[in-house]
Amino acid sequence: MSKTYVDFSENIRLLSFDIDNTLIEFHTYKSNFKSIWETFKPKDVLLAYNTGRLIDDVLDLIKRDIIPQPDYIISGVGTHIYNYNEKKVVKEFNHVLDDGWDLNTVEDIINKMSHPISEQPTKFQHAYKRSYFFHNASPDHIMRIEEDFSNANMDVSVVYSGEKFLDILPKYANKGNALQWLIKQLNINTQETLVAGDSGNDSAMFNFKDIKGIVVSNAHEELYKHTKHKQVYHSEKAFGDGVIEGLVYYSILPEEALNDTDVDESEDFFVKQELEHLALDSQNEDEKINLIKEGYSKAIEALKKNITPLGFSACSIKDNEANGTDENYYSVWARDGAITVIGSLPLVHDKEIHQCQRKTLETLFEHISRNGQIPSNVRIKDNVPDYSGVGGICSIDSGIWVVIAFYEYVNVTKDIKFLRTYIKDIKETMRWLGAHDSNNDALLEIPEAGDWTDLFGRSYNILYDEILWYRANVCFGRMLEMLGEYEEAGEYIRWSQVVKKEILQNFWPTTQQQLFQTVSFAEKQFTLGDTSYLIAQTTPFDFSWRCDVLGNVLAFLHGALDADKARQTFRFMLGVGVNDPFPVANVYPVVSPGDPDWRPYYTVNLLNLPNHYHNGGIWPFVGGFWVKFVNKLGFKEMAVAELYKLALMNQEGINNEWEFTEWAHGTTGKPMGKAYQAWSAAQYISACHDLKIIDK
Repeated sequence: MSKTYVDFSENIRLLSFDIDNTLIEFHTYKSNFKSIWETFKPKDVLLAYNTGRLIDDVLDLIKRDIIPQPDYIISGVGTHIYNYNEKKVVKEFNHVLDDGWDLNTVEDIINKMSHPISEQPTKFQHAYKRSYFFHNASPDHIMRIEEDFSNANMDVSVVYSGEKFLDILPKYANKGNALQWLIKQLNINTQETLVAGDSGNDSAMFNFKDIKGIVVSNAHEELYKHTKHKQVYHSEKAFGDGVIEGLVYYSILPEEALNDTDVDESEDFFVKQELEHLALDSQNEDEKINLIKEGYSKAIEALKKNITPLGFSACSIKDNEANGTDENYYSVWARDGAITVIGSLPLVHDKEIHQCQRKTLETLFEHISRNGQIPSNVRIKDNVPDYSGVGGICSIDSGIWVVIAFYEYVNVTKDIKFLRTYIKDIKETMRWLGAHDSNNDALLEIPEAGDWTDLFGRSYNILYDEILWYRANVCFGRMLEMLGEYEEAGEYIRWSQVVKKEILQNFWPTTQQQLFQTVSFAEKQFTLGDTSYLIAQTTPFDFSWRCDVLGNVLAFLHGALDADKARQTFRFMLGVGVNDPFPVANVYPVVSPGDPDWRPYYTVNLLNLPNHYHNGGIWPFVGGFWVKFVNKLGFKEMAVAELYKLALMNQEGINNEWEFTEWAHGTTGKPMGKAYQAWSAAQYISACHDLKIIDK
């Protein structure tokens, strides 16, 4: 998904980055930062490490090619500065630290304390730093330590981080003061400096007026609280990938750097097998690409069939006969319209499509309810809204999709005036959505059949909805950033990380899971086994082990799932054939009569029989997301092959070729539902652009 990037590149002259759990993962040393920095390194920007590690430690990391060569190293939590290019310690800085510092007195005071404090190993100590372990210290504990030093007439700096690391330093020693000293020596202003960190001992770097910052998604709560009111970028990714994301945001690295953080698994055995199977097809590659490109042109034609005065219709009104409840298709649907807007954004230069994108969002917000609910749909013939679906059940995901689509639209068009017009309505929608977290556990409680699977019996905490809720919080935070409302933006982006952690805790069962003191029924059941994907649903009383394909695909595309878990998920879905005969069936395995999950209403209009509709049917719009999912994993060749299969499905209409039908039977692949479905066409267009099949 696209993001908002701000051109600060000409202003930034110095980078000051923490290392552990910021640039690299502390325990594994995993990081993409070195390779990307060396590939895209900008001119005239100095790189400094600002770390709790000692100089020899940092030099060892550089020697082992774990991190790139910097210009400066601020080590020992701001107690040494090392000029890497000249290979020497900057002695002038140490003179600043001598004032009032007495190492023996520090040790005497700590040894007399009654708190359970233990000394860290010798390698972490030096003449201007004493480091200890103090697990789960409260703010009161730290305040009493500071008072003990004050009562002893010792003016020191007490730094507590990571909920266990306690450092006692000279009063002028911390990451911020050392950085400030270096900035002055280099004749650089604070507004020309960018800092990045993950924990409390990084807080001092963010304290200067006008300084710019990056807080990675794995940051401790203490740093989130410290920076929530500041003009910093809270990344959606963790560790080095989060720093890279921030560097792209500040225009220090090009957007291509983000693509390099994606996983390259081109030698994956599963993918090789699949490609060998597909290679048996008699059509050559040029013919396949030509068909994909033909499908792209046909998709634009299909999309334009859905342009109405109120926005995108769900399907072409002229080409579909409506009977009974089918008249609902003659509406601007919040969910369908939002997904269509997102998918068609590469065509924003097309005036007709652009106007319809905008009008779709306007129509939906014109009918927002007094409590912030986005209508499920707005009837085109008389502009009348409907706030519920089948059986009067409210559609929760409609509003979530609209928030996401509004952000994506504004991010591409840069129409801040449009954002200002509707930001109050968006805030009300977010408040209405948040009210569905009735037990305040960060996850929404969804009524049965209350999302896009509107005739499918799932409820309470549903993977698909929770992933969208995570993304909506990020998008709303980014929109607030665009308007300069940084404190509130930080709150929502921080909360999104809470949502993400809850998703992984609840939807990725594992026997290795650390259970909470209060254990729910579902958590007990999770200990029975492990999964290779995010499960579809949990409730206080049971759970579903089914694989919600769209939910898992969106989880990786939106950054809620890391690449390692996404690869496991991909191999599982490929193994069970969710992309066969076409991409992709929406759920595996299907629900059959006699199954505990079977509902009598699945026979209504014969829609949700096994391998039909939401019960394992193949959805072309989901196929578009699937292609982007495969491509993001680094399987470009297979993504093209899947796009070709998607083109074949869209080509096979009920009455005519290239009807971009609503769905297809899960085993036969025969097209079903309405023709010229807007989101089927839009997501095909999006997939073509994602693979760069079509030149922009």
